[in-house]
Amino acid sequence: MRTSVRFLASLAAVAAVALSAGTRAQAQSSASPTAGNGTYIASDPLANVRYDNRYDLSLGLAYDHMKAGANVLQGANLGGLDLSGSYWFSGRWAVEGSGRGYFGTSGVGSSNTTQVHGPFVDEFFFTGGPEWLGPHNKHGDLIAHVLVGGARFNSHLDGTTPLEQNFYYNQFAPAVIIGGHMDLNRSPRWVFRITPDAVMTHYGMNSVPKVSQFDVNFAISVGVEYRFKKKR
Repeated sequence: MRTSVRFLASLAAVAAVALSAGTRAQAQSSASPTAGNGTYIASDPLANVRYDNRYDLSLGLAYDHMKAGANVLQGANLGGLDLSGSYWFSGRWAVEGSGRGYFGTSGVGSSNTTQVHGPFVDEFFFTGGPEWLGPHNKHGDLIAHVLVGGARFNSHLDGTTPLEQNFYYNQFAPAVIIGGHMDLNRSPRWVFRITPDAVMTHYGMNSVPKVSQFDVNFAISVGVEYRFKKKR
């Protein structure tokens, strides 16, 4: 009987010691995790995003809708590239320059007697102007701009004339771009950028009577921006 009591007492003492040791080990493991294999370490790739860069450059795939003539009912859907750069001289204000090229085909404004269908047209913009940084945080920003300059329009009509197709003649004309950028930061330097704009041009026709008009169309580009390390 005494042997059984001693055995049970010894077993209880061992169990108590083992339970106490296991509890201490679990507490230490919970309180002091190590960076060993299999341990998750949180990181924030946007922690160092700063809006203090002096220069940035962006390149995107671009779309532009235009009318090739004052009386052409069918618009032209053009695709191309948008290359823009900015020089920031304060936390909110910059000067932006933009060069854009668009290419595609257009409907014509005449009868079918000339047998010209979907002639090739292209349009190039060279503009610059002020840029303003709006709401922003480490995740992204909104930027507004007004760019003023010129647009170069060219049509390729296979031997017919712009007058026969009711097209604008090939020319360089005033242009204004109003819109901005919507940026999504992917790192302190790289940005995913969307640029929607309203594009105003003032093309003319060299027929008699001479006709010119303001056209307002929609353009958008999607691409990437890089912020250079040089700070203000």
